Amino acid sequence: MGNIMSVSFAPECTPAKQEYDDCFNKWYTEKFLKGKSIQNECTEFWDNYITCINANLAKEGIKPMLDKAREDEPFSHEEIKKDLKE
Repeated sequence: MGNIMSVSFAPECTPAKQEYDDCFNKWYTEKFLKGKSIQNECTEFWDNYITCINANLAKEGIKPMLDKAREDEPFSHEEIKKDLKE
């Protein structure tokens, strides 16, 4: 089935991931890198993919653990900026 990077951890989400990847790669190479657009035009595809992922994380019992970890140790923009400087 092609490149391993095009496969989602949830097989039923792979088509949505491939749609997003195709859209993003086209936008990135044909518009962003050429200075024609800085607005990601693929958010609808991303939303479809992340919805599928979240449903599968919930089905597998992983989402509650992720949500709890994010609640216990939230990332802040300040922390990310600090980590990038180090």
